[in-house]
Amino acid sequence: MIAHLKEFNLEKESLLASGVGENEQLFQYMQKLESLFQKFVSSGTLPSELVAKAEALFKWLWIEKSARYKPHGNFRLTNVIDAQLSKDSQAVGNCLCLTLLYNCLLRKMGIYAEALYLIEAFGIRPHVLTVLQTKESMIDVENILRDGFDYKGHLNNPSRTRWGDRELVADIYHSLGNEFFNKGELNKALGNYNIAIHLNPNYEKAHLNRAILLDKIESEKKASTIERSEIEVI
Repeated sequence: MIAHLKEFNLEKESLLASGVGENEQLFQYMQKLESLFQKFVSSGTLPSELVAKAEALFKWLWIEKSARYKPHGNFRLTNVIDAQLSKDSQAVGNCLCLTLLYNCLLRKMGIYAEALYLIEAFGIRPHVLTVLQTKESMIDVENILRDGFDYKGHLNNPSRTRWGDRELVADIYHSLGNEFFNKGELNKALGNYNIAIHLNPNYEKAHLNRAILLDKIESEKKASTIERSEIEVI
């Protein structure tokens, strides 16, 4: 669970994927995340043991914001940070964003958490949560449930797949691709699917959605060609 030096920075890459530029806005959101972490640190005496620290952070996030999970909610880390810091009743976001936020904050305590990808859980398709690897065991942290620390409900899920930082950030780009696809902005959707696959070449859902998108783009090109031909004939 101790963090190792890695070139790929989860916090920075998640923020860049969420739409901030490498400028003052990036610095501002990194400061907001640090401020959230310092708020947790100053909330009381922290346990010395790593798992206990991780559990304390999990519980604190739910105390600070009791209505945290929303299906199809925020998936950008920027929106998630703002929602967690806000005093209103808006939900923080979906399973991806809650996992991102929790993992980034854990990293500030020197705890290296990964993610767990499930093809389906709770009727959610797909689903992401945090996983902590200790010397003794693996601990699932179900971020969408208030009592989700050391959650046992996914242990027999046959689709359990461990994700590192790159795969987790890839899911932001995949979500962006879906968003642009639904809005009809196909070229932007394709660009985001391509980045998702570059970061996680084994992400079958991203490959499938890109294939569907490419088929749609090809169909629209053919339809446009036929329409132009008809106009010329007329």
